[in-house]
Amino acid sequence: MAIVCKSVSEIEKMRRSGRIVRQVLDSVREAVSPGVTTMDLERVAERKIRELGAKPAFKGYYDYPCVLCTSVNNEIVHGIPSDRRVLKAGDIVSIDTGVVLDGFYGDSAITVPVGDELAPELKKLLEVTRESLYQGIEAARVGNTVGDVGAAVQRVVESNGFSVVREFVGHGIGTRLHEDPQVPNYGTHGSGPKLRDGMVLAIEPMVNVGGRETRVLDDKWTAVTQDGSYSAHFEHCVAVTKNGPVILTE
Repeated sequence: MAIVCKSVSEIEKMRRSGRIVRQVLDSVREAVSPGVTTMDLERVAERKIRELGAKPAFKGYYDYPCVLCTSVNNEIVHGIPSDRRVLKAGDIVSIDTGVVLDGFYGDSAITVPVGDELAPELKKLLEVTRESLYQGIEAARVGNTVGDVGAAVQRVVESNGFSVVREFVGHGIGTRLHEDPQVPNYGTHGSGPKLRDGMVLAIEPMVNVGGRETRVLDDKWTAVTQDGSYSAHFEHCVAVTKNGPVILTE
């Protein structure tokens, strides 16, 4: 496993790509409403990425066709935007995107309610998933381990009665979208690679209301919950520094 630690100037470049990702997600979030299609969201994102002078990270990656992943309700990750997928009030949609700017990648995800009325259980799902992300970030400190990050996420999720997806994990990020180490959202304190100054991690809890089992649809991309329960996904890129974790996609 070759873990690349970044210099201060490289982390600054990653902060710039991370800021663009955030602006894109903010634009897409504003466009989410009942009656909108996931392809409408794709068009908003593609326009914004171009306008901000970056290149999309996902489009063409292993032949993926879009700049966004839009995963609705029981879809966990890698849902492909479509003109046929119309959002309805009460849905939740996970929006994941990445960009590359000056050779460095940014990657982030949010899960957004559609309309003003959300079932209490789904409201809790979004809150718990977001909280688990921030607890994972809090653990991303020099001298801790990748297992400490996963254990922090897992504790929040499971103590609230939800389950953590195992097949899909976070990752290192830098001049490539996916670098070592893998960053699972579960784990044992003290296990896995030690965190060092200059490491940059994409921490991304994927949390299901029901069981943690998953399957991939015939499109070979969209991952869904095996039991049909709803799923949420939040992600930030985080630099591990001597002064503590720094979120690059905020």
